[in-house]
Amino acid sequence: MLGTSTPNLEALRRAGSSAPVRAVLPAVTCSAQATYITGRLPRDHGIVGNGWYVRDLEQVMFWRQADRLVQGEKVWDAARRRDPSFTCAKMFWWFNMYSAVEWSVTPRPIYPADGRKIPEIYSFPSDLGSRLAATLGPFPFFDFWGPNSGIRSSEWIAEASLTVDRWHAPTLLMIYLPHLDYDLQRFGASGPEAQAQIKAIDVLAGRLIDTLRERGRRIIVLSEYGLADAGRPVHINRALRDAGWLTVRDELGTDAFDPGASRAFAVADHQVAHVYVRDPGDVAAVRSLIARLPGVDQVLDSGGIRAHGLDHERSGELVAIAAPDAWFTYYYWLDDARAPDYARTVDIHRKPGYDPAELFLDPQLSMPKVRIAATLARKALGFRYLMNVIPLDATLVRGSHGRIPAALDQGPVLLSSERGAVDGPIEPTSVHDLILSHLFN
Repeated sequence: MLGTSTPNLEALRRAGSSAPVRAVLPAVTCSAQATYITGRLPRDHGIVGNGWYVRDLEQVMFWRQADRLVQGEKVWDAARRRDPSFTCAKMFWWFNMYSAVEWSVTPRPIYPADGRKIPEIYSFPSDLGSRLAATLGPFPFFDFWGPNSGIRSSEWIAEASLTVDRWHAPTLLMIYLPHLDYDLQRFGASGPEAQAQIKAIDVLAGRLIDTLRERGRRIIVLSEYGLADAGRPVHINRALRDAGWLTVRDELGTDAFDPGASRAFAVADHQVAHVYVRDPGDVAAVRSLIARLPGVDQVLDSGGIRAHGLDHERSGELVAIAAPDAWFTYYYWLDDARAPDYARTVDIHRKPGYDPAELFLDPQLSMPKVRIAATLARKALGFRYLMNVIPLDATLVRGSHGRIPAALDQGPVLLSSERGAVDGPIEPTSVHDLILSHLFN
């Protein structure tokens, strides 16, 4: 997508160097970032997706943030071995909590005992977040994810990163700008909405590049994956439930997902789904069922999982990959009237799978903004509330990612401010060493 729409990134590419990056499977945020910072595939670092089934707890867990979930040595550990004076600031990269870095900031709501959800950020040192908020204003949490997500959150992250750099001058400054995920999933990757947001993030990237170059920094601009038009939802868990593999139980008149009692179920993550099968004797039958579903491109068994570097204990017994124009929902209920209460809310931790419908307000709601305002008033008065404004219509989603793209120019890319720093396709595991070379060569 570099070109006339991205003059700042294009200028960096022309002055320095660039190369496509081969995508890691799954091509999602957490797996890609873990591969970049360790130089290892998911079989070694253990991040098999944005979430997975934790067998010991019999729970699906998404978007966890503890650094120790990423197994193996991190790039900042390797850098510190070379130079004990090395320091690192990690701004909104994932697995940010309790990293062995000097400064870090990441979104982290507060959940009081009365059931409220208070937007907040977690930082190390603990006063860093409050210092940034005093300087820049509070982090626009609801612009980071949900129906209101947009450029404001990335703008705040950029300014906070420049501020941390000015205050502390870390050797390595890592900045994650999430902005392009939003409208490319809402509207697809090829429409005018995408072009407008590409231009917007280029302006922001230009500010970062110019300011950091003035401070004598070498620059790497790196994407995690390519997004593609994908408007065909695949309800993989509904198919498993229809076939008797997935189990639910009644909770207050709704269907509650019961993974520990299920013989097979899928953890949906964009265009990839880990399928967990309790009895090895059922694997072949489950694979056959999923492979027949419209919108499923392939189903990896143990051999295919191993070939893609996904053979880790956190992975499913099978891994389903959607067709290029399709993606997997987590939906497991058969009647929307029995959907769990969290289904109609922004709730990235409770849902047993990724839900891009959280980027939309339910179009069937009358005056949704009035409804939101009334709900917020209840919150302000201290009452319990449910922000149930998210649609259950997966066909609203128009873009996705996760599968390995058919061509290199459809996947991630790395730009460097340094001439000759990169040349030719880059393996995702090589990004780790490229970061070190920019630091020390």
